[in-house]
Amino acid sequence: MFHSKAIWGRLARGLLCASLVLASGGSGAAAKSEPEQMLAEIYKDLAENHLRDAQAKADALVETYPHFHLGHLVRSDLLLLHTRPVAQLGGAARNKEAEARLQDLRREAAARLSAEVRPAGELQPRALLQMRKDQRHALIVDARRSRVYLYEHRNGEIRYVSDYYFSQGKLGTNKVKEGDMRTPIGVYYISGRLPGSRLPDFYGKGALPLDYPNSWDKLNGRSGSGIWIHGVPPETFSRAPLSTDGCVVVSNDDLQKLSRIVEVGKTPILIGDQVEFVQPGVRENDRKLADSLLEGWRRDAEQRDSGQLRTHYSARFKSVNDESADAWIARQLFLPGARRVHVALQDTSHFRQPSRDEIIISTFTQHVAVGKFRHSVRLRQYWAREGAQWKIVSESVL
Repeated sequence: MFHSKAIWGRLARGLLCASLVLASGGSGAAAKSEPEQMLAEIYKDLAENHLRDAQAKADALVETYPHFHLGHLVRSDLLLLHTRPVAQLGGAARNKEAEARLQDLRREAAARLSAEVRPAGELQPRALLQMRKDQRHALIVDARRSRVYLYEHRNGEIRYVSDYYFSQGKLGTNKVKEGDMRTPIGVYYISGRLPGSRLPDFYGKGALPLDYPNSWDKLNGRSGSGIWIHGVPPETFSRAPLSTDGCVVVSNDDLQKLSRIVEVGKTPILIGDQVEFVQPGVRENDRKLADSLLEGWRRDAEQRDSGQLRTHYSARFKSVNDESADAWIARQLFLPGARRVHVALQDTSHFRQPSRDEIIISTFTQHVAVGKFRHSVRLRQYWAREGAQWKIVSESVL
């Protein structure tokens, strides 16, 4: 039946593989069939030369998701296959305007095919080293694969829940300034909620603003604002992978799912172009490294030895107020001459930035006790690898 097997066979094998990996994820499956699951079943039928079954499922797909343009494209190609060969997605295109739109849909299809790299089995995101007890979920935004991965945190363990297709900035990642059409890379938090009723239709069912630029962005001269996770217009199901002004854009259905889960100020959003999924042992070794770095710093902070404490800081250290390491340490080591100082750290989180730069972000509450005097402060440190050592390149009070 199929005269053009190359493109269809490759897509069929890819989506079949994706469906098998998704099935292995277990608990992330929803009661309602997701569009990618339905696509996977269509391509499975195609791979087995069951055109009529694939056609029936494509009909069901567009009926369930009437605004899913990629679904309509696959359905139209299936209809065309009854009469002649189809060499690529959108084989019925006849003009330049249609071809331009089809290029976006082909990119979306390729991005959705990359979902076959879902973290099945024991693999865990390397970036999530340690979460606070009250951080119940985390989002990993993988720019290379156009996927948002949702993880649940319970009793010190993390568990994959689900993942979603998303669109990013027109020019990719590494946002530097306002209007550069790029999505930022880093560790962020939801800073608020904006219901769709308060926004133009362009943003769909609502928006979740991120705290970009954070302190690390500002130190590195990155500017701009208004980076959100938001939905799509009512007549749209999804957008092309590279199509936003810098925001993370998901379908309205997926935005509503995420909105019910994320917590303002608590849920970490890790955006990166180097997201890794590793064996638990690798992640545990990274967590122990982060713990040992912080414990060494805590021990020297307790000793009140500014010279020894200075060894933990990079020569390129800067505070948010542009202070040097020496000036910052001098200001933090208050109560000079005090003895029997006790320093304890609590509610610690460690994240490894999912980027080319090797950076660990540690956030914690520091409790200082001197006799009856008590002082507590929430701190965030950015540790960067410099050769064989790790040094603090930035530190800020939250």
